[in-house]
Amino acid sequence: MDDAFRTIPSQVRTHAQARPAQAALMQGGEVLSYAALDALMDRIAAALQRDGVQVGEAVAVCAGTSTRYAAVFLGALRAGVVVAPLAPSSTAESLAAMLADAQPRALFVDAAAGALIAASEVPRIALDDDAAFERWLAPAGARVDEPALPPDAPFNIIYSSGTTGVPKGIVQSHGMRWSHVQRGRQYGYTPDGVTLLATPLYSNTTLVVFFPTLAYGGCAVLMPKFDAAGYLALAARHHATHTMLVPVQYQRLMALPGFGQHDLSTFINKFCTSAPFGAALKADVLARWPGGLVEFYGMTEGGGTCILAAHEHPDKLHTVGCPAEGHDIRLIDDDGRELPAGATGEVVGHSPGMMLGYHRQPQKTREAEWFDAAGKRFIRTGDVGRFDADGFLVLLDRKKDVVISGGFNIYPSDLEAVLREHPAVADLAVVGVPSAEWGETPVAFVVRRVGAGAGADDATADDLKHWLNARVGKTQRVAGVRFIDELPRSAIGKVLKRELRERWH
Repeated sequence: MDDAFRTIPSQVRTHAQARPAQAALMQGGEVLSYAALDALMDRIAAALQRDGVQVGEAVAVCAGTSTRYAAVFLGALRAGVVVAPLAPSSTAESLAAMLADAQPRALFVDAAAGALIAASEVPRIALDDDAAFERWLAPAGARVDEPALPPDAPFNIIYSSGTTGVPKGIVQSHGMRWSHVQRGRQYGYTPDGVTLLATPLYSNTTLVVFFPTLAYGGCAVLMPKFDAAGYLALAARHHATHTMLVPVQYQRLMALPGFGQHDLSTFINKFCTSAPFGAALKADVLARWPGGLVEFYGMTEGGGTCILAAHEHPDKLHTVGCPAEGHDIRLIDDDGRELPAGATGEVVGHSPGMMLGYHRQPQKTREAEWFDAAGKRFIRTGDVGRFDADGFLVLLDRKKDVVISGGFNIYPSDLEAVLREHPAVADLAVVGVPSAEWGETPVAFVVRRVGAGAGADDATADDLKHWLNARVGKTQRVAGVRFIDELPRSAIGKVLKRELRERWH
């Protein structure tokens, strides 16, 4: 594949002509070949054009993962239409806000998601009603007027998780998606590759590997709902070569007693992103799961990416790697001044694939931007970190999660790393809560490890508190520990720390 820009739908067409019978999408017992996918995309694109949806206008999709969902996404792109994939796990209030922002010309839903969305004048197309969907489709062989799209044409609107307020629509371009395809050269994507996906199609986490898989002519195996045993069975059955998983999924897979009984020898590369990926967990994956392990650190906004090829740098597992080629990552202080090497500050990034902006929110876009002295545009990440002597980025915490106690900055990740070593701890999160004495103080929520043994089974919350406080600095001590059955997480594994703060009282 050369450097010339092409759209993802045009790549699907190319593969459909070259290898029409090659499997493009699989889900359960359903297999969609490249020829079938290409033909379905034409019918979807033609139906949207028939309905008057113009180039650059949006359609929204709110549904569980399916081959039909994937085809609608790709078919809309073929018509030059922008796709707004919405999380069906969102609240009805959030979904209403996202739809008001996206202003879609059509809404594709399944029954579960559709029940959450209030009635509106936007036409609905049911993805899980075969007869209704077939009636909506244009006839087979319908003509599609494919627009010539430039790299800066909008591709999709990805909505932020909304864990810190109203979701923001992140407008990404076709050029940004093509940059992910180009980056895929180094990761072994081929027409014979099989990518197993167990994260949702509305998430950028999934899309950064889904689209390159199809652009290179491989097969994407879709798993609508993740479970560790089922995932391993699918990986072995389909001889998976690539996958994208979030850290909590790796954690559950590696903890499975039967993990080693599955043949995972076909894996070329495994990817991870979206949430902190502990060094010990990375080491466990490297030790027991064949193939490379690649961590991406970045934002959906596209403000620069760091990449850690963990299998090549086993001594850097505590980092998120080095800036990707062509990406400029810097650190700034609270006043927006660039910091020198070795300093700790907010991470900002520039890349060839930055978002065009937040949809209909120019003020939010400006707040997310930082410009250097030469006027170069960067995106602020809200993360705090520092570069080590070798240029690897060490992340400390989200800026908003740093606890300021008695005037001292306390990084929850430091405390989490220590407490994670206790045998009674399976999972945990440290958050800051209000304190009359200190202004704010750290507390820990802990998921107990079952069958820890060696006395750890009987460890109380106070035992863990005293154990941790004996191992950290005086200003870092936690005010309390509380056991919890499960940490609240988003659909892509991010711990919802705001919910934990609210639970403390």
